[in-house]
Amino acid sequence: MSLKEPILKILAKQYAPSSMIEQKFGRYDLLFKTDEEGRPILLFIGTKASNGNIIGERYARRLKIDDEGNTIKDHWELKGKAT
Repeated sequence: MSLKEPILKILAKQYAPSSMIEQKFGRYDLLFKTDEEGRPILLFIGTKASNGNIIGERYARRLKIDDEGNTIKDHWELKGKAT
């Protein structure tokens, strides 16, 4: 499953730095980790199990920024199953 525009809009926002954010999106549960500037960098999408883990897929963000703060590369890569 590739990430669609509505989910990418959620992931484009700034959140609390260095934290785990939990959200519901339609029938999916989202859990993402943010970096020190509050940008999501790791995403788990699927259904939440009774123990709190997300069963579904795991994505990692490829983010490259130059010295002036301009974004060079910004895309999400599917890393496999999340259990």
